[in-house]
Amino acid sequence: MIKLAQVSVRRGSLAVLHDISTDIPQGKITAVVGPSGVGKSTLLATLNGLLRPYAGQISINGVGSLEKPASLQAFRRRTATVFQEHALIDRLTAMDNVLLGLADLRHPLSLLPWPPAMRYRAAKALEDVGLLHRCDVRAANLSGGERQRVGVARALIRKPRLLLGDEPFAAVDPALVQQMGDIIRQMVVRDGVTVILVMHQIDTALLLADKVIALAAGRIAFDGPPTGFNQQKQQQIFQSSGLLH
Repeated sequence: MIKLAQVSVRRGSLAVLHDISTDIPQGKITAVVGPSGVGKSTLLATLNGLLRPYAGQISINGVGSLEKPASLQAFRRRTATVFQEHALIDRLTAMDNVLLGLADLRHPLSLLPWPPAMRYRAAKALEDVGLLHRCDVRAANLSGGERQRVGVARALIRKPRLLLGDEPFAAVDPALVQQMGDIIRQMVVRDGVTVILVMHQIDTALLLADKVIALAAGRIAFDGPPTGFNQQKQQQIFQSSGLLH
């Protein structure tokens, strides 16, 4: 379980998150929703260690407080992130971009080919997201949805204990959203992976998640099961944004 206790976060001099307290259940899917600009991506960046709170504490079962450098390093080894902007290297193939998810397992200056076992893992990850047939295509020549799926495959290859996703379905064809949601659910059921997804597709979030956290103005406006995030709650949070789906 991940526990946030009165966590507040700044970006530069701007306070973005205020007094966030919640528990993220282990081996479950948590969806973080809310209008644009309320701090969803900031929360994700804080959870993967890119931002540090100026107040409050984050602690992880089996790791401890992330204020300790050793705990933060151990936490990062167990974590993979799918970024909204894909973060791919255009000149590399889909396969080579996925293999970069294992870069910390070999010497950074190594000129040797990737071992067959690692290439098999990359191929399996691409197959899981329906892109094995595009494995040798350079990232620059992939569509936006294909690039996003390569980013998901790169996270899957790490076999993480915690998977963070910043709008992982944003550029994906609606026909593939269910397939990718099924892949993530399989990771949770089979491997006990804890998943936290920032999402704007409310209907998908309600179908996929075990828990919903809704943010408004940098604070928690809802924290509970999807069944409790009803139309009234959604309207209260999204009424001024025009983003209700």
